[in-house]
Amino acid sequence: MTDQIDFDDFMKVDVRVGRVVRAEPYPEARKPAIKLWIDFGGDIGERKTSAQLTVHYTPDGLIGRQVMAVVNFPPRQIGKFMSEVLVLGFPDADGAVVLATPDMDVPVGGRLH
Repeated sequence: MTDQIDFDDFMKVDVRVGRVVRAEPYPEARKPAIKLWIDFGGDIGERKTSAQLTVHYTPDGLIGRQVMAVVNFPPRQIGKFMSEVLVLGFPDADGAVVLATPDMDVPVGGRLH
């Protein structure tokens, strides 16, 4: 188990739901990845990221899906691509990423609480 945090620490992490509006392979990445453009609506708008999702997902299969992401990390250079959010997922039994998603369609931009 990790160190405990208080509620104020949790509230610093801004996790929002967005909808994938564009996805394409990222063959230049060191590990197989997919580039994603995600619409978070409202003040956040569209943000991009790359994610190591190639075991369970294809770019075409991600279009239109809702995903959860941390939207308040600073941008990070991933190879030649600037990642603006961190898409969330869990490892399967082999360590491949399975996306964390709402189990019902919800309005984009909604904050996790």
